[in-house]
Amino acid sequence: MKFLGIVFALCLIQIGVFAQSPKNKQHAADDSFLTNLLNQDPIYFKELMEKKDSFNIQIVYTRIDRNKKGEPSFKEFHYNLNDQHYFYPASTVKMPIAFLALEKLNDLQIKGLNKNTTMVTDSGYSGQSAVYTQPNSVDSRATIENYIKQIFLVSDNDAFNRLYEFVGQEAIQKKLAAKGYPDAIIRHRLNVSLSKEENKYTNPIKFYDSTNTVVYQQDQQYSNATYPKLSVFMGKGYLKNGTLIEQPFDFSDKNRVYLQDLHHILQSVLFPKAFPSSKRFRLTEDDRNFVSKWMSAFPRESNFPQYDSSAYWDTYCKFLLFGSEKVSVPENIKIFNKVGDAYGFLTDIAYIVDQEHHVEFLLSATISCNRDGIYNDDHYDYDEIGYPFFKHLGESILKFELSRPKN
Repeated sequence: MKFLGIVFALCLIQIGVFAQSPKNKQHAADDSFLTNLLNQDPIYFKELMEKKDSFNIQIVYTRIDRNKKGEPSFKEFHYNLNDQHYFYPASTVKMPIAFLALEKLNDLQIKGLNKNTTMVTDSGYSGQSAVYTQPNSVDSRATIENYIKQIFLVSDNDAFNRLYEFVGQEAIQKKLAAKGYPDAIIRHRLNVSLSKEENKYTNPIKFYDSTNTVVYQQDQQYSNATYPKLSVFMGKGYLKNGTLIEQPFDFSDKNRVYLQDLHHILQSVLFPKAFPSSKRFRLTEDDRNFVSKWMSAFPRESNFPQYDSSAYWDTYCKFLLFGSEKVSVPENIKIFNKVGDAYGFLTDIAYIVDQEHHVEFLLSATISCNRDGIYNDDHYDYDEIGYPFFKHLGESILKFELSRPKN
């Protein structure tokens, strides 16, 4: 596995992910390009564009060009980007939390504490659960490394919750704000029903070295984070305990991260020198190689955890270019991404590389697939609307990139 990691890092350097200059440019956004591009494929996009607000479609695309030295410059394009149009970010919030967990390890600077140190999570407050061992890891140890792999390979919810508890609700808010994302709100765990107060409390945690000695102990934390008061009500009804409640569903106390912020968070990790040092995540090159590897890997490429390829196929978390197709990804295509799907919202934040044709670009998009306006009924239009949208959007951008002249 170590050898494979080295080979992967060399491939990244070859395609230029980390070979950059502080002089990289971020051009002003252009909002007309994507409109014109989508208009060229009316069979796929005409109806969606006519109802872009009801489907809450938002797109951010970053074109990447390189000079003779391989140094990249960026030009960003938007489609229907509107911070006032709320979308539920779902599992995309796992990406910045994974980065913040690695950053916290680096900031603590404790001997023996790293992403592979044994992590034991205890419980100390209502709603909390403990993790003492992790059977699907190489030696039954829970580690930050294993949690991050699970987040990017199969979007594991419990893995996110453990890193949320390690970083802490208040620290998440402060650190993201300091990096230029003051409107980001990540204030609750995923796939567990907890109150606002319960989500403020995060579990006591201990890290042990190979001799079973505690190298770092984090007591239970309480968050004093304050958030803007949101008023987000959507749809016309929702199911609660099997009963239809005929009133809009309340998203006011849920997570919120703008699409452009998620796009820039990914860009800042893959292209750190394109951002001021104060806006970057404090990651080592080894950290970046690690997250890049597992962002683009397939579940079958992991021995620990081990995944059944019939349940977790290669394109399981690759919406752009593939939608819901259960196919093999061409060898020349690498997708570094994080997806999210919940409450009828589909989102994908991606950096896509065609190594054979020397093409690379960043593409992020979100769409709401809930035409009947009922939430919590598990009846969403993912297959009819969402997945085809992502597949065709990715194909349209890749087709354009393959045809456009480059220096």
